[in-house]
Amino acid sequence: MEVADGIFQIQLPLPFPLRIVNCYALRDGAEWTIVDTGLHYPPGEAAWQVAFEAFGIRPAQIGRIVLTHAHPDHFGMAGWLAGQSGAPVLLAPGENAFAERVWHNGAANEQAIVEFFRAHGLPAGLAEQVRETMAENRAMTTPWPEVTALAPGTAIEIGARRFEAIATPGHSDEHLVFYCADERLMLCGDAVLTKITPNVSRWPDGNPNPLADFLSSLERLGDLDVALALPGHGPLIDKFGQRLVELRQHHHERLEMMARAAGDGATAFEVCTRVFPTSTLSPHQLRFAIAETLAHLEHLVSIGQAERIEQPAIMYRAA
Repeated sequence: MEVADGIFQIQLPLPFPLRIVNCYALRDGAEWTIVDTGLHYPPGEAAWQVAFEAFGIRPAQIGRIVLTHAHPDHFGMAGWLAGQSGAPVLLAPGENAFAERVWHNGAANEQAIVEFFRAHGLPAGLAEQVRETMAENRAMTTPWPEVTALAPGTAIEIGARRFEAIATPGHSDEHLVFYCADERLMLCGDAVLTKITPNVSRWPDGNPNPLADFLSSLERLGDLDVALALPGHGPLIDKFGQRLVELRQHHHERLEMMARAAGDGATAFEVCTRVFPTSTLSPHQLRFAIAETLAHLEHLVSIGQAERIEQPAIMYRAA
């Protein structure tokens, strides 16, 4: 559907409970700019073909592909679309480093994550299931595109609009949003969502305190005048400031919950089982549940409300 003048939202399917990722096609003179691309598997390709026919887009008319971040549901079809169109793929340098580490060197990364989670109490059987889901996701990011660096702070002209690329780390290390001040319009990727909260996860070689990054990003976004935000998942956001307040409150409450769950001492996995309904989660969901638990526990340590105990196992204790 057309969500703003010359901006079309394309909903692409996902093979996990999130179900849909929102991508965007923006008229750019005689060409089109694509923002985010979906996960590369046959239903995703079919959905793009339907969109091309619906909007009268020939792949050769795609002038560039811009990515908010390098998670597979946003990055996955960038190489395929670039191959169809010849368009350059623009991505923040920190996100390209993530793609190199997680997709190009995936097997080593998956082993590191499994070892990291095992050190935080994840049982071996569940750890192996998590590894398998990561490998499945990685397979749906090929072919990998050549990337053109898009530095935060860069101005991008798309049609008659001027967008500023703004770094909003937290959900990923150098996530970008694209803000058009003249129209109070933002393409916000996964930085702000309505029906769900953006996942904030601690990974072994990512930013050590991603929740602090995320909360700081929310504060900076609160300084912008946004009438309409176009998110990567879920409905359009027309009460942007209110949603920022809700997200901050959610994480405040979640931090209190995590501290109570840690009590006198628990592994991150034990805390995770006390906060999330882990028995009902798929291995894909469990990976994000324990990584989000770790993000909150590490933030509690950083603000002096918990301590990390590393002998004989890594545990957390509320201060």
